[in-house]
Amino acid sequence: MSLTLALSKGRILQDTLPLLSMAGIELLEDPETTRKLIVQTSHPEIRIVMVRATDVPAYVENGAADLGVAGKDVLMEHGAEGVYEPLDLQIARCKLMVAGKIVEQLPPGRLRIATKFVRLTQAWYAARGEQVDVIKLYGSMELAPLMGLADRIVDVVDTGKTLLENGLEPKELICSISSRLIVNKASLRRQHRLIKPLTEKLAEAVRYKMSAAEAYVS
Repeated sequence: MSLTLALSKGRILQDTLPLLSMAGIELLEDPETTRKLIVQTSHPEIRIVMVRATDVPAYVENGAADLGVAGKDVLMEHGAEGVYEPLDLQIARCKLMVAGKIVEQLPPGRLRIATKFVRLTQAWYAARGEQVDVIKLYGSMELAPLMGLADRIVDVVDTGKTLLENGLEPKELICSISSRLIVNKASLRRQHRLIKPLTEKLAEAVRYKMSAAEAYVS
């Protein structure tokens, strides 16, 4: 039997590839240029499947993939009760934040919050005892306050440059985000021979990368 690792293109993929390389696993084709959705690796028993970031937990939870790499924001928003989360890869780090206009005048009563993180947003405001109207969007969150669609937004923030360029600023930190290795529960039992050493090698790669980063800063 072989292992299938679910990854999504973009920042998570680019940050995961060096860790895989340090664990002795190289992709045999460039995932950014190939049209193949299943990519073989230098390890004869490990292959990569390319899926949407929001689909990674579903592939792993339902056993279509044995492992995956997903942002903590995706795991919290979509739920991942059926998977193990053995390792914080410390990659694709960012923050989930409430943001709004730099100069704003909030209306009385319920705020309108635009976001793709509906579940997290509702939980955040409910915990604070605030009732809000959540508007689900899939992109260009910064546009919502500018066009009067929403009073504030909840979105992932990296440098904050995009917010600033659109006259917005972070208002509140909901949580810090990084990408995690997740494992299907049944696969962990069946494929323990392959999953355990892979997880250990990735953990070692993460420790080495973090130590190197700390040494560089100091």
